[in-house]
Amino acid sequence: MKKTFVVFAAVLAIVALALPFANAGTKGTWTGWVTDEHCAAKGAKAEHKDCAMKCIENGGNLVFYNTADEKIYSLDNQDTAKEHLGHAVKVTGEAEGTAIKVEKIEMAEADHAGH
Repeated sequence: MKKTFVVFAAVLAIVALALPFANAGTKGTWTGWVTDEHCAAKGAKAEHKDCAMKCIENGGNLVFYNTADEKIYSLDNQDTAKEHLGHAVKVTGEAEGTAIKVEKIEMAEADHAGH
């Protein structure tokens, strides 16, 4: 019984130490488009800029369309995202689930934009 308790306590300690890392995001750089949340992937093109501007003026948020996995990610830095609306971009930051904490957004090379 004592041996079982020691093993159980050791497992609990390992799990407790690992928990802070389990929820850690993935740092990286992703290539895609800044667009609005309403049109999402359909707005992943330069021609969509004016429509997206109307959406955010009406209270919508900007998002990032990742061309690699074809998913939409929310962006915490809306001001920086707005500067790149309608552009093929590289977003650098930390992704957690479907959200990216933005470190920087910069123009992507034309041949890597995916469109």
